[in-house]
Amino acid sequence: MADRAALEDLVRVQGERVRGLKQQKASAEQIEEEVAKLLKLKAQLGPDEGKPKFVLKTPKGTRDYSPRQMAVREKVFDVIISCFKRHGAEVIDTPVFELKVNDRRILDGMFAICGVPDSKFRTICSSVDKLDKVSWEEVKNEMVGEKGLAPEVADRIGDYVQQHGGVSLVEQLLQDPKLSQNKQALEGLGDLKLLFEYLTLFGIADKISFDLSLARGLDYYTGVIYEAVLLQPPARAGEEPLGVGSVAAGGRYDGLVGMFDPKGRKVPCVGLSIGVERIFSIVEQRLEALEEKVRTTETQVLVASAQKKLLEERLKLISELWDAGIKAELLYKKNPKLLNQLQYCEETGIPLVAIIGEQELKDGVIKLRSVASREEVDVRREDLVEEIKRRTSQPLCIC
Repeated sequence: MADRAALEDLVRVQGERVRGLKQQKASAEQIEEEVAKLLKLKAQLGPDEGKPKFVLKTPKGTRDYSPRQMAVREKVFDVIISCFKRHGAEVIDTPVFELKVNDRRILDGMFAICGVPDSKFRTICSSVDKLDKVSWEEVKNEMVGEKGLAPEVADRIGDYVQQHGGVSLVEQLLQDPKLSQNKQALEGLGDLKLLFEYLTLFGIADKISFDLSLARGLDYYTGVIYEAVLLQPPARAGEEPLGVGSVAAGGRYDGLVGMFDPKGRKVPCVGLSIGVERIFSIVEQRLEALEEKVRTTETQVLVASAQKKLLEERLKLISELWDAGIKAELLYKKNPKLLNQLQYCEETGIPLVAIIGEQELKDGVIKLRSVASREEVDVRREDLVEEIKRRTSQPLCIC
C-alpha cells in the first residue's frame, strides 16, 4: 500500500511537470519526453481495484433531449396548443423583458486594476451583485465596513459598476487606459464586442444592456454572464420602464464539468436558469391589477341556438367549422337561453355568434351576429366559413 502511495505521488508530480511545460510553451520534444515518463508511471500504477469507479449519472427526469427528439416534441406541442386554441383555450400574455449582459473576466480585471486583493474578489463580487436591489452607498458601506475594503478602492469600483449601455460602452472601455491593459478584461471586452456585432445582425442590439453591475455571485462562471429582468411599463409617457425583478439568469462556465471528470478535461458550457414560480407570481399580480376587459380566448365564433331542441344541429355546425380550421365554441347545455349565450360572448370577447333557429334551418342559412355592433345578417350555410374568415381576418385554410 505504501509503494502505491509513493507511486501516486510520483504520478502527481510528473503530471504537474507536464502541465507546467505546456504553460511555458516548451518545445514539443521536451513535452513528449515528459509525457512518456508520465505514461510509464501510470502503467506501473495500474488500476486501483479497491477504489470504486466514479460515474456521473444523469438524475432521473432531467436528461437532455437530442435536436431530433426536441423537434418531435415541439411538433406534438404545436398540435396540442392549436387544438386547444381552436376549442377556446386561454393564453396568458407574455410580459416585456430586458436582458443584461456582462463578463466575469471584465469584472475580475476591473477588481484587479482598482486594487482589490485576489482573496477578496468573490466576496466583493457578491456585494456588487446587490446593486439592482440597493443603492451604491449601501453596497460601498458593506464593502468597507463588513468586508474590510479600503474606501478609495471602493470608490474606484463605483466609477465602473454604475455604468451601463450598449456597444458604445464596450468601445469606451476598450480605450480605458487602465482596463485596456488588463489581459482578462481585454479578452472579455473583445468577446462582448463580437456579441454586440451578432446582436446587431439579428436586429436586437437595442434590447440588450451591457451592465457593469451585473456580477452573478457564483464562482464557476468564466465568461459572459446574463440576466433577464422583467420590465414594468412606465407610469407616464417619457419615463423609463421599471425593472421589477430577475426572472432568468446564467452564463458561461468552462471549468465546472471538468471538476467531475477524472481527467479534468475542460468542457465549454453555457447555462440558464428560469424562475418559473416568480414568473407565475408576477403574471398573476398583473392579471389581478388589470381592470379593463381583456380577451383571453382566440375563439372566432360561438355556435348558438335561438330555440330549444337544437343541440344536434349546433353539434353538426360546430363540427363543420372545426373541420374548416375555425376556432369555435358552444355552450355545453342542452337548451341554453339565447341571452346567456350572447352574454358569454361579451364576457369572453368572442367577436361573432352563429345562430341556428327553426326558420334558419328551413331557409338553409345561418344568422351571423357581430357581438360588438349587434348587427345580424343571414349567410348561406355553404358560405359561412368564408364569411367568418373574412370578418376575423383569418387566412384561408388550404387542406
